[in-house]
Amino acid sequence: MTTSEKPVADEAQDELAALDALEKEASEFNKDAEIDRILKAFRLDAYAVLNLQPGVPDSQIKIQYRKLSLLIHPDKTANPSAPNAFDRLKKAQTELMDPKQRTHLDECISDARMLLIRDRKLTVDSPEVKEPNREFIEAWRKKTVEVLVDAEARRRKQLKAQLQEEGREQRKQDEEVAERKRRREHEVKWEESRENRIGSWRDFKKGATGGPAKGEGDGKQKKKKLKVLG
Repeated sequence: MTTSEKPVADEAQDELAALDALEKEASEFNKDAEIDRILKAFRLDAYAVLNLQPGVPDSQIKIQYRKLSLLIHPDKTANPSAPNAFDRLKKAQTELMDPKQRTHLDECISDARMLLIRDRKLTVDSPEVKEPNREFIEAWRKKTVEVLVDAEARRRKQLKAQLQEEGREQRKQDEEVAERKRRREHEVKWEESRENRIGSWRDFKKGATGGPAKGEGDGKQKKKKLKVLG
């Protein structure tokens, strides 16, 4: 390589290094932006956490989760919020893959849509409902948050009532167990004191009869001495 060619090669290497640095910076920016988006998403809406539209197939949920989890994995970024975002992402994917939880979420989203239509005095055939614009979609999203919050509040209230009822039932069972234990202990003590009670009764009977009658001894009656007259 000639002297004139060396600066050209060095410049090319510098440009590649600069491009790599820019790509790395852009990658870190994307990671931070996605972590921030996940943490700001409404956590009760798994679709929002995964940045998916309701009704997508399971295959799309898996693809989206894999793509985002690789992007924000705590081992691949120095962002201190990555572990928290990763946990939320995993939880959202688990909820959407669970038929029961996904059905509940879909029903809440559908209820929110019907409430919004009713509030705006529209019908399902209204143009803004058939072809919703950004404003309608944003209002729908906010209404969904309200419905999900209300559903979660009811769930917690029911759970609290259930736990209270279970607590009362448990206390009742504990009291019954304690009562049976007290009865058994009482029966054991009563049986252990049986001989003492019998012995005391015998002593009492013996004292009541007073033993042999006065003037009697060894079963023989004392003869009276006769006085001689004269």
